Amino acid sequence: MATPTTLPATFVSGNTLLASELNDLRGAFRILQVVEGTYSTSTSSSSATMADTGLSATITPSSTSSKILVYANHSVCQKGSANLGNRIDCQIVRGSTAIANLYSQFFNGVANDQRGGISLIKLDSPNTVSATTYKTQFANGAGVASVTMQVDSSLSTIILMEVSA
Repeated sequence: MATPTTLPATFVSGNTLLASELNDLRGAFRILQVVEGTYSTSTSSSSATMADTGLSATITPSSTSSKILVYANHSVCQKGSANLGNRIDCQIVRGSTAIANLYSQFFNGVANDQRGGISLIKLDSPNTVSATTYKTQFANGAGVASVTMQVDSSLSTIILMEVSA
């Protein structure tokens, strides 16, 4: 099968490809599987230490060369605080390794609560064919007042897509 980095010499602009050549391209950049995880229990913290949001999903890649596209979406609430330094930190974790993060989201410059959404996306190369769990974690970067994920028990989602290499 042709790969994006080693296309045959006949695959050049202006050439008409044969059906057999087109079949060689079928596997390149293809979505092999999609896994979804959801979680809707409100989870709060006032700690600056990362903690699980409760959202996770597990995927078993079919090849060590596959990439995993991870997309996570959360509804959040950041409580107003007298010190006005409250903020939400969030990360995607593969196993026990943080692979993507957003720091200082909803940095509070006012004493009012702030509500909104946080999305994280990462194209990961886990280099395994073993079951691999991805999850999200959060913290209050300032360690004061509280921040909440899945605010009002709204649904958070994580989607894992295996992409052939």
